[in-house]
Amino acid sequence: MTSTSSVEPLPCDAASVGNSLGPGWEELLRSAYRWMVFGRTLDARMQALQRQGRVGFYGAATGHEAVNVAAGLASARDDWVFPGLREQLVALVRGHPLASYVHHLFANSKDPALGRNMPCHPTAREVHYVSMSSVIGTQVTQATGVAYGQKLRAEAAATLAFFGDGATSSNDFHAGLNFAGVFQLPVVFCCVNNQWAISMPVERQTAVPTLASKAGAYGLKGRTVDGTDFVASFVAFSQALQAAREGAGPALIEFVVYRMTPHSTSDDPGRYQPTDWMARAERHDPVHRLRSWLEYHRLVTDVELARWEAETDREVRAAIDDAESTPPPAADSLTEDVYASHTYASPRTGG
Repeated sequence: MTSTSSVEPLPCDAASVGNSLGPGWEELLRSAYRWMVFGRTLDARMQALQRQGRVGFYGAATGHEAVNVAAGLASARDDWVFPGLREQLVALVRGHPLASYVHHLFANSKDPALGRNMPCHPTAREVHYVSMSSVIGTQVTQATGVAYGQKLRAEAAATLAFFGDGATSSNDFHAGLNFAGVFQLPVVFCCVNNQWAISMPVERQTAVPTLASKAGAYGLKGRTVDGTDFVASFVAFSQALQAAREGAGPALIEFVVYRMTPHSTSDDPGRYQPTDWMARAERHDPVHRLRSWLEYHRLVTDVELARWEAETDREVRAAIDDAESTPPPAADSLTEDVYASHTYASPRTGG
């Protein structure tokens, strides 16, 4: 890990954090940090593999770790998650096996989708995590539909819908928030504003001062949260999810973060970002901010930090080795889950 000396400190003292998080808050923060290191390690390895041609595509979530881990830890088992591009860590925190996710990235025969989805589009039904769509904003209306079903069945559960700042300009954003507001559905809309819709800066796509302020037009509660602060993010998720489960209706939370990598491995941000962007982003690095806070309050030791990093690296490398040694899907799997029964016809005879 790099030095944390120039990182912006978290704003809360230990007493305030304890009051916000409740009993067991020290272990919660230690667990959160381990998960954030896990996400950062996974991103670094997968980006390297993509550059080597061993993985076809990867969209890193570097800089989003506090939001993703907070969502995974704050959500309940019966809640549903509809991700945007960078929420894979939410599924892993909720219990999706790393091995399954890495098999998906390699699109091999152990990939739950058998190679039919792009990398970073995992499906994890066992933890109520729905595969993302590459079409901007469609998950907003899909999540709203699930929340409508939860309300009709009187379930004590809620739905999380993740999307970026760019998706707030989509038709589905308007339709989803409007429907959810009218029917007071148990859905929390999570706009993770990393300030870039690929190459478009957020100030060029909207005239409002904050994206959270759009909530008022739909009768929703809206708030803006520092998404590089795990404590603030966890509290925001916990409060909004609990309110949604209790029938208080939907909410829109804007988590402001800094995109610390290209939009995807197909992107070159050097063509459009200011030259000092990465320096600004690194001052708000969520992983280093939490680490420096834990160190300052003596909640971790150097030995523990080194051990966690080594364990995470070994776990990720082992999953990659297993995935790379697994053969691709069989050719006849192409029609599995497509037709009720398999009928193969000879191209020459038709028989």
